[in-house]
Amino acid sequence: MIDPHAPAPPGAPPPWRAPARLPVRPATGRFLVLACVFVCAACGLVYELELVALASYLMGDSVTQASVVLSVMVFAMGIGSLAAKRLRRFAAAGFAALETSLALIGGCSAMALYAVFAWTGDWGGMWADGPRLLLVAFSLAIGLLIGAEVPLLMELIQRIRRQDAGGAVADLFAADYVGALVGGLAFPFLLLPLLGQLTSSLLTGAVNVVAGGALVLGLFRRDLTRRARRVLVAATLGTLLLLAAAAVLVDDFERAARQAVYGADVRVAVRSPVQEIVLTGGTRGRPLDLYLDGRLRVGADERRYHQALVRPALAGPHARVLVLGGGDGLAAREVLAQPGVRRVDLVEPDPEVVHLARTDPGLTRLNAHAYDDPRVHVSVDGAFHRLRATPPGRYDVVVADLPDPGLTESTKLYSEEFYGLVRRALAPHGRLVVHAGPVAGRPRAFWTVEATVRAAGLHTAPYVVGSPRTAGGSGAPRDRGFVLASAERAPALRLPAGGSRPHALTQAELTAAARAAERLRMAGLRASTLVHPRY
Repeated sequence: MIDPHAPAPPGAPPPWRAPARLPVRPATGRFLVLACVFVCAACGLVYELELVALASYLMGDSVTQASVVLSVMVFAMGIGSLAAKRLRRFAAAGFAALETSLALIGGCSAMALYAVFAWTGDWGGMWADGPRLLLVAFSLAIGLLIGAEVPLLMELIQRIRRQDAGGAVADLFAADYVGALVGGLAFPFLLLPLLGQLTSSLLTGAVNVVAGGALVLGLFRRDLTRRARRVLVAATLGTLLLLAAAAVLVDDFERAARQAVYGADVRVAVRSPVQEIVLTGGTRGRPLDLYLDGRLRVGADERRYHQALVRPALAGPHARVLVLGGGDGLAAREVLAQPGVRRVDLVEPDPEVVHLARTDPGLTRLNAHAYDDPRVHVSVDGAFHRLRATPPGRYDVVVADLPDPGLTESTKLYSEEFYGLVRRALAPHGRLVVHAGPVAGRPRAFWTVEATVRAAGLHTAPYVVGSPRTAGGSGAPRDRGFVLASAERAPALRLPAGGSRPHALTQAELTAAARAAERLRMAGLRASTLVHPRY
């Protein structure tokens, strides 16, 4: 190995900056270094996107998660670049150590984060929570290592053929940015759909360590002592074996983690192009729970929830009903139970949810085989797109059975523009009902929904229905907030006549629900729009 402390003759560069003794021509060596820059940049961006995707899936609010991960990483890259200045005299050995560490940390980050989520509980709460700090720690560590690559690679490429600093930086960053482009496109279109989040991060780590080890051992091996080469080979092989073992066990790990999250009664677990869908129970008298991306959508209180959502909206003309969301068929079940319904159009963006609602025994029994009713017409589409194509005045009732407004991907479905499209689709006497999330836990979000509906020109009647199932350990909120709206006048909160139902919501409960909402009212909130979301 070159002695970095050996004195240099006057006017000569230090020994560690002497031209590298390469086994190939300088032009070939330069190409190989830039190819390694390309691969490492692609891997680095995949690590970043993995953290963003997993944090968004587990914690929601993808804008916040992306902002935290990317800002911490960029900051750490600057610190890492400064810290690497001290390693330039050991550029080859330092780069190999960096890539081994990056492959281990980045490759295993997704599994570690998912394990913490699964075995320590929900990621809600403040930034003091351990899992959130772990996300920041991974972002910081990966950013430090990525930032430290650049000075070392610059040193290596200059030792092959010295050129002006501007030209070297241009070549290095060109390869880096093109690699980032490839990694950024490969993650959502290739790695994620084919391998999933955990396996794709492990594969990325394997590619990363092979690229770094091959460059140093193949091109700069003369910079290393025999012992250093052996240590590097052992570290590379050990990292590959560790990542390979994790890849072999990833299915068992995922099953164990899923049981830790959802319990031992997981019956169906599929990853659709839209979300992860998990069904538990629903057989042998056990209650059915439906989770979408880890969030409970159907639980023990589903009948009370769906009756509170649907029945007040049907206390008027209801021949033509549009259900937005509700692919599980449970809102459609409540609509079909009311006499006088002639047509139900159901719009659900995820075909896998519709497939399960049609075929799963537990779910079909719960939704009373709603999809077999000839009055039900299903459209696999986005709610926004469907409303744009809907002729004015088409529907008597619109039921918005959508995810909570606090989720970034749902925010546009709680915007003034969205409710403007709903108003256009309603007949003059029509009614809209919106599930607006829990009120006790997120009052500002609920009343922002109500203010936004009013801003779209609709008159509102908010109401809050308590849940018999508490949030402790179940994932269900303590209450459910709804907004009933009409274009003509403030709608009266009443129940439709006819149709006896088990555990039916009573008029007295509905009246109490309206009073409960008024006691919690927040005034002065502004409407949420597409360009200025306020949830």
